[in-house]
Amino acid sequence: MAVSLSKGQKVDLTKTNPGLTNVVVGLGWDTNKYDGGSDFDLDSSVFLLSESGKVSTEADFVFYNNPQGAGGAVVHTGDNRTGAGDGDDEQVKINLTAVPANVQRIAFTITIHEADSRNQNFGQVSNAYARIFNETTGEELIRYDLGEDFSIETAIVVGELYRHNGEWKFSAIGSGYQGGLAALATDFGLSIA
Repeated sequence: MAVSLSKGQKVDLTKTNPGLTNVVVGLGWDTNKYDGGSDFDLDSSVFLLSESGKVSTEADFVFYNNPQGAGGAVVHTGDNRTGAGDGDDEQVKINLTAVPANVQRIAFTITIHEADSRNQNFGQVSNAYARIFNETTGEELIRYDLGEDFSIETAIVVGELYRHNGEWKFSAIGSGYQGGLAALATDFGLSIA
């Protein structure tokens, strides 16, 4: 049975699941009724962070246009442009044992594509969640439902996997940002042209 987390909680992933190597992080959301004339396109992105909390290179920013990072240990499975249907909208596969040692944290984010020009924000999004499941067995291990705490934000740091004493843990962060993906990328050490 999955461990259900609240904002700010942390939980062991590999210590409580010995032998776990391949996990999938599934991210999902629904959009509320909206008549602004533009479709919603939410995107998940992953930042592979060093001890400093920053990316080392642009290759450490994994998203639909750069779907692999960490030497292939982190794979974004593709962009869902509508969020339609049940289940995960986007997924990231991770081989925990193959993540290079310089990557200490893996941050998972959701942003709204062209949020400013489309006049969209996370106040119009509901049922956002992240879940981690065992890729081999399909067993859901961790689930974090973000709740409805957002209004004007256009980006969210959902949570992060991080190393602690040789094990992987997950932290439920749930921090909203204004400024969309550009603000997040700058905070994580990328320069946006």
